[in-house]
Amino acid sequence: MRILGYIFGVFLLISCLNDKNTPLANQPVIVDTTTIPIIPSTPAVNCSPDTVYFQQSVLPLITSNCAMSGCHDAISKKDGVILTDYTNIRKEANPASPTSSDLYKCLNETGEDRMPPAPAAAFNLTQKALVLKWIQQGAKNNSCVASSANCDTVNVTYSASVAPVLKTYCVGCHSAASPSAGIDLSTYAVVKVQAANGRLVGSITHAVGYKPMPSATSKLGSCEINQIQAWITKGMLNN
Repeated sequence: MRILGYIFGVFLLISCLNDKNTPLANQPVIVDTTTIPIIPSTPAVNCSPDTVYFQQSVLPLITSNCAMSGCHDAISKKDGVILTDYTNIRKEANPASPTSSDLYKCLNETGEDRMPPAPAAAFNLTQKALVLKWIQQGAKNNSCVASSANCDTVNVTYSASVAPVLKTYCVGCHSAASPSAGIDLSTYAVVKVQAANGRLVGSITHAVGYKPMPSATSKLGSCEINQIQAWITKGMLNN
């Protein structure tokens, strides 16, 4: 009887697995943006609000806007310049004379010499100041992960929480001038669509079935992911 019971159990399991309502392995994964768990943050170690951290601020900004194919990636290396990693970016920075650094000067050029070149959007004053401050502070390969205690997932807004992260990490590849995969993440309307259909969260969490983003650097920090998820859960307001 035990053997018959075992055979019946195996048969029942196989029937369930082959049920037409069971998702197949090759079907696209749909992310339920309302049930994705909050990701624990890694405790920070002596993070300073006055310090510009290369790994979290400068690297994603430069790679997203300057290290695309045809520009300063490792293959194209336009004008012999590669801007995909600290070693190469550091070559363009001069802490002894920050404003004379090629990395900073090219951001302030006009016409054909301006980087990123048109039709891509130029760095705004805040972004230029951030790069300059990093150089002034020694152009260090430093890093600091935001503490979970300092990650506000309650007072999240599109303008202060979501848009700045997308601008730093994603808009370089997903702008109106160069909308990779036809997606422009520089506008609220498109971001809302990508958030509502699950693709935004699926990509930034590197979920199976979605293209991991950002593609040129490591995954977003847990605080940024949690804030974007919180914004989506709260209704994706244009606030």
